[in-house]
Amino acid sequence: MRMLSRVFSCGIATAVGLAMVASVASAGTLDDVRQRGHLICGINTGLVGFAAPDDKGVWKGFDVDVCRAVAAAVFGDANNLKYKNLTGKTRFTALRSAEIDMLSRNTTWTFSRDVDLQLTFVGINYYDGQGFMAPKKLGVKSASELGGASVCIQTGTTTELNLADFFRANNMKYEPVPIETNTEARTNYLAGRCDVYTTDRSGLAATRAATDNPDDHVVLPEIISKEPLGPLVRHGDDQWADIVRWSLNAMIAAEEMGVTSKNVKEMAGKENKNKEVNRLLGVEELQGRERLGLSKDWAVNIIAQVGNYGEVFEKHLGKKTPIGLDRGLNAQWTDGGLLYAPPFR
Repeated sequence: MRMLSRVFSCGIATAVGLAMVASVASAGTLDDVRQRGHLICGINTGLVGFAAPDDKGVWKGFDVDVCRAVAAAVFGDANNLKYKNLTGKTRFTALRSAEIDMLSRNTTWTFSRDVDLQLTFVGINYYDGQGFMAPKKLGVKSASELGGASVCIQTGTTTELNLADFFRANNMKYEPVPIETNTEARTNYLAGRCDVYTTDRSGLAATRAATDNPDDHVVLPEIISKEPLGPLVRHGDDQWADIVRWSLNAMIAAEEMGVTSKNVKEMAGKENKNKEVNRLLGVEELQGRERLGLSKDWAVNIIAQVGNYGEVFEKHLGKKTPIGLDRGLNAQWTDGGLLYAPPFR
């Protein structure tokens, strides 16, 4: 009986210990962010359209606005945050060591990053694929002609492995020119230290747009990988993961439902025929909303201050910007794309 009692007591102690660990993990980040008074978001060191400083030194871009959306949800103020610029090598260490609260830095969702590094990808904000950019004067029309080329490649990224796989599969050799930042890649590429530059095609478009003569460079037609890019947080804090996940979903859903930064306040002040809109904007109660720990108008704050997904895309990446990207796979599912938010129900 004593042995059984001792085992039983140990079992209770273990269960209590695990419960305490779970409680600490699930209670942490939102409280930490609020006590600190601002969000800390990891972003790129500089990639036009995604994260780059304007002429006044203010960081702007597609990924930056995901950070701003979370700040708007938590504080009601999209600008209540600080940024930490991270390279491909340093980004995961910074997140895991809690130097940042979230990472929004054109990062590919992979098995090893999710499972081995114990990081939680909360969604996909850009569907991409790896490609190649070359000087037009090189006369290259296809990636199949790149045998023996020197290639600028960012370290600590999936593009390193994809590049090796592509050249191996096509029985070609190449000379890697390792770099750490997009700025370094552009400098080396323009100086002729590498024949071609490889990264996500959106990154190539941004790099090309930032050159003095974009027409002197061509993005080759091949797409050699799948690169689902999205924000991520640490494992173990489900409430914080839900906040970041549903902040992104609110932007995506708002575009689908026709809610914009211009009409959101009006729509939030009345009963709408679309019940999904009412639940999104807090006009009607949404079961479980209180578990997020946010105010009733958290989604209204995101849309009003940052915009819906389409507004953000067109502002930073669309056809009227220097990047000049089509929506493509990043169109709403109703328009033949892959963009799709789970129901607000």
